[in-house]
Amino acid sequence: MINDNNIPDRDDDIYGYEKIDRYNPELIENLSVHYKEILNLLGEHPGREGLLKTPERVAKAMLYLTQGYDANPKEILNSALFKEEYSQMVVVKDIEVYSMCEHHMLPFFGKAHIAYIPNGYVVGLSKIPRVVDAYSRRLQVQERLTNEIRDCIQDALQPIGVGVVMECRHLCMCMRGVQKQNSVTTTSAFSGGFFQEKTRSEFLHLISSKLS
Repeated sequence: MINDNNIPDRDDDIYGYEKIDRYNPELIENLSVHYKEILNLLGEHPGREGLLKTPERVAKAMLYLTQGYDANPKEILNSALFKEEYSQMVVVKDIEVYSMCEHHMLPFFGKAHIAYIPNGYVVGLSKIPRVVDAYSRRLQVQERLTNEIRDCIQDALQPIGVGVVMECRHLCMCMRGVQKQNSVTTTSAFSGGFFQEKTRSEFLHLISSKLS
């Protein structure tokens, strides 16, 4: 979504940090037309003050929430691989997850816990959350998202094994349908050494424990 023809959208927060988002102006315009029509079909009045810029804002928001389509998760990992003779479990837990359910286009959000056992190479720790973002910033189902993260790490690092556990709340269950506000969906995916009970139990213990 970033190219030389894109224009910045600036938003300064209270801490003085200037956030600059770049969007394709032609794509924003096309999406805005459709969102304006959606407002009409819902019985709203897009011309009233509070909604004048809503179609454009929603278009930008949707492009941001689906920016993972433009990311290559495997390249993210390959950009920071380091040869290291470390063979114990590496765990990155409590990674924030924000995604959109592909069935209703409503958000689901929660945490991902990821571990791998190196096989000659380790990866920069920040790259694992970036892989989570690359896959979650797409229209998704939690089950597929969990598998995609596992498969990407396994393919890029060729580790002894990978473990992924994800816990999310789905607004399609909270705001509509069964309206169960306290429900949490947990999914898991394992490869290699994590199919061994001892290794999997160690991983589950580590992600459930708190540092003293």
